[in-house]
Amino acid sequence: VDLVQSGGGRIQSGGSLKLACDASGTVEVESIYDMAWYRAAPGKERELIATIDRYAYPTYAPSMEGHFTISRNDGEATLSLQMDNLRPEDTAVYYCYAQVGFSEVWGQGTQVTVLA
Repeated sequence: VDLVQSGGGRIQSGGSLKLACDASGTVEVESIYDMAWYRAAPGKERELIATIDRYAYPTYAPSMEGHFTISRNDGEATLSLQMDNLRPEDTAVYYCYAQVGFSEVWGQGTQVTVLA
């Protein structure tokens, strides 16, 4: 099972980016349960941004709510993360995650760099 990420890049502080995660090529949508976005800032451990269950109900880490929006499209087996008002401290490698059956699957990671 592969999760293929897209989006990311370099952006000025205050800007917006949208990340995408595509599982449509390798997995049955019915096998996907919770999905999530994580990030790993330089020198820091991976931290949770938000999860979204198979009913599209989102849950955000307290420090992330209002700053990020997670969504999923089960018809296309995709997961998205809308990131608004980005700040330099949001610079990190962002990872998507999916619970597929009894397995945990990760995307390859995508770099987001926010310039001051």
